[in-house]
Amino acid sequence: MPNKITPDASPVAQFEHSLDELEQLVEKMEQGEMSLEDSLAAYERGVGLYRRCQTALEQAELRVRLLADPDQPDAARPFAADDGP
Repeated sequence: MPNKITPDASPVAQFEHSLDELEQLVEKMEQGEMSLEDSLAAYERGVGLYRRCQTALEQAELRVRLLADPDQPDAARPFAADDGP
């Protein structure tokens, strides 16, 4: 597993670390050499990493909206799936 990231690391560093760890976990699982117990534990870890990445992306999207229209911070909300450019 990759090195542990410090709690005071930037959100970008935390996202990148989680994404790297998730990619390595998926590669290991795709090899098909893990026991069922190890596979389940890896899957659980992967779900947690996925959720952490998703939350970081949602926060980044919100920051972009705030930067795009700083005069109306109350109007900022996460992007909807159907929002276009």
